[in-house]
Amino acid sequence: MFNFSLLAGNKIFSRSGLVRIKIRAIRSGVWFRVLSQIERAQLDLTIRVVERVRSCLLRRLLASIVRKILEALESPIRRLIREIGAALARRLCAAAERMGCKKAWKWAEDKGFVQFLTITYMNTHRLYRMPIENALQSTL
Repeated sequence: MFNFSLLAGNKIFSRSGLVRIKIRAIRSGVWFRVLSQIERAQLDLTIRVVERVRSCLLRRLLASIVRKILEALESPIRRLIREIGAALARRLCAAAERMGCKKAWKWAEDKGFVQFLTITYMNTHRLYRMPIENALQSTL
C-alpha cells in the first residue's frame, strides 16, 4: 500500500533520493502532467545546489512536491485498495464484531483480505454494488 512515511526519512531529502524520484516521475510521464513549472524548477534547483536538505522550510516545500509525485505514481488498484477496500474491511469487521466475533478487528489489518474485498467489489456488477458512500459513512 501507499506509505507516506517515506517522506519522514532523511534518505528522500538527499540529492540521490530526489534524483531517483525525478527519474521515476519523468519515465512515467508524471513530471510534466502533475507538477507546475515552478515546482519542477524548485526540485531541479534543489538537486543542483544542495547535497542534503537541512532547512525545515525547504523540506516542507519538497515534501508537498514529492507527495504529489508519489500519489500520481500510485497504481489505480492500490488507490482503490487504500480507499475502498479499507472502508469495506472496516465495515465488515464492525458487523462481525456486532455478531460476536471478538477478533474480527484483525481482519481489517490483513492486506490480503483488504485486497480481496477490493477486487471483489471491482468485479461486482454495478447493479449489485453497495454504494461506497454508505460504506464510508457507516464506518464512522
